[in-house]
Amino acid sequence: MSKTRRNNDGGYPTSAESSPTPMKRSRNGSAAGSSSGGGLGSVKLQLSWKKNVEFAGEYFADSKGYYKAAGFSQVELLSGGGSGTSVESGLATGRCWAGLSAPTITAPAVLQGAPLKIVGATFQKNPFAIISLSKNPIESAEDLAGKKIGVQDSNELVWNALLKANGIDEGSVTRVPFQSDPPMLTSGQLDGYVGFVTSGPVRLRMEGHDATHLLLADAGLPLVAETFTVTQETIDNERDKLKAFLTAEIKGWKDAVADPARSAELAATVYGKDQNLDVKEQTEEAKMQNELVVTPDVKANGLFTMTPELIEQNIASLAKAGLTIKAEQLFDLTVLDEVYKADPSLKLS
Repeated sequence: MSKTRRNNDGGYPTSAESSPTPMKRSRNGSAAGSSSGGGLGSVKLQLSWKKNVEFAGEYFADSKGYYKAAGFSQVELLSGGGSGTSVESGLATGRCWAGLSAPTITAPAVLQGAPLKIVGATFQKNPFAIISLSKNPIESAEDLAGKKIGVQDSNELVWNALLKANGIDEGSVTRVPFQSDPPMLTSGQLDGYVGFVTSGPVRLRMEGHDATHLLLADAGLPLVAETFTVTQETIDNERDKLKAFLTAEIKGWKDAVADPARSAELAATVYGKDQNLDVKEQTEEAKMQNELVVTPDVKANGLFTMTPELIEQNIASLAKAGLTIKAEQLFDLTVLDEVYKADPSLKLS
């Protein structure tokens, strides 16, 4: 999902305080020190967007002490989005130790020589969708012909890949410049727009409009999202530390999936309290994003896991977006496999 750059329609101070113990900063966004209860030290996790309910699992992992129980003195959650540094750039410069990104963003960096890997995927389906009104629904890719669709310049890669995946002539669809302005849809200037399924339909319904959506993942473009991205160096030299981190993340996301209301409260009143988030809206978004996080395969194999079939589908989708890359260049799910092998109880019950 190239929140490729994300539009505002997708849309997110940690409560953990910095350790008072002086730290020696490493080049990869981690710190070593003598903080009590944190043998693994402090690390920075860069989020893909501003702090909203999309990162509920991280909020639970922090607020319920899962990070500290795993051995970290602190996992600092860095906001993403806007004109900020990308996760991939942050990993390259040492600004962060790990990050939440997407294959459409990480793959180009890898193809340019960045030693990065995706080690897990929170969203098994990309949240990108074509949002439309129920009175004029876009229910399949074929329905796009003759329509006016709002697409941000930053989402051009995903949009073009969708057209290619479905054999649609771009001339048959009118692409309209769009800056996350839903009134363009409700006023009839657009027939639909590319936005996040977790927020666009929710917001429209709360404003009294009957909205529907077509997930790009269900329209020939399956891609995962909110992918845990790290350097190859971390996989090779900090494997146990990475496993501890993923264990805490799994515990946090199990809680988030089970309690959308609390997820919304943490987002609106604690971690994203400066974002003017609406608790009711965030609750509905949390419920909707659970459908992207939990699939039959995830129920069988565990949160963040990807089946070989899903990996290959992502590689094929990237090729449609003009990004030719091999699975082994981009994905390494072996660390996560080891986490679940060591503790099968981490799987969803």
